[in-house]
Amino acid sequence: MIQNSEVRYAASPREVKQMDTQELRDEFLIEKVMTLNEIKWVYSHYDRFMVAGVVPEKNVPLETVDELKSDFFLERRELGIINIGGKGIVTVDGTVYELDHKEALYLGQGNKDVVFSSASSNAPAKFYLNSTPAHKAFPNKKIGIEDVEVVELGAEETANARTLRKYIVNSVVDVCQLQMGMTSLKTGNVWNTMPAHVHDRRMEVYFYIDVPEDQSVCHFMGQPHETRHIWMQNEQAVISPPWSIHSGSGTSNYTFIWGMAGENLDYSDMDTAKITDLK
Repeated sequence: MIQNSEVRYAASPREVKQMDTQELRDEFLIEKVMTLNEIKWVYSHYDRFMVAGVVPEKNVPLETVDELKSDFFLERRELGIINIGGKGIVTVDGTVYELDHKEALYLGQGNKDVVFSSASSNAPAKFYLNSTPAHKAFPNKKIGIEDVEVVELGAEETANARTLRKYIVNSVVDVCQLQMGMTSLKTGNVWNTMPAHVHDRRMEVYFYIDVPEDQSVCHFMGQPHETRHIWMQNEQAVISPPWSIHSGSGTSNYTFIWGMAGENLDYSDMDTAKITDLK
């Protein structure tokens, strides 16, 4: 068992209303997700959601952490993996899964021996990891580019034309509560998840990628009538409480991976906030 984890406790709207810039960043921003040859988890008390990333130049095992009080990581959990780097390999209890760029893998409860590696150390994989508690063991499943559900959203006129790809959702793979997908803004478009919404039945984490080195994304959060913002760089993640909107605008187009957990697997279950009502 390792102590390679950080706990983030849940905060109420009343507390967040009083936070300054640094306090907001400390509470919700995950500044460094991808780590070389080790897995550093952020354990959120919002639906016990866990976030990490690993760049394996050698074999990196998935180990349990003290917060789980378990013999192995997936004893009572499920895991979603999306590779945003070079070709990667995930070995699960002797079964080998190869993940190309932007392919995904779902691992169900009960898998014991999980190892991450790269096909080439010169172009290593970058595995983004989301994990949630599980009450039932579902089969492992690789989700290739051709397996995802694709939805076109937004419009050029409102600068939010984007392609949403559903990877780990209950219409693609059997899951307990974890959902993951990827949304890409088209060239010249900058707004994501607008009109904004909340869903009290689920929390969410956004992981921003494909952000050019000299550009940024401004992520908006908070209650619709009491919004706050966090400026973010490439390959940083932000935790979104169930009571908070989660939207962003970039200084260029970009991509983000969304992960959700909670009591409802209905993707469309959300309460939309009118743009003109945001404050």
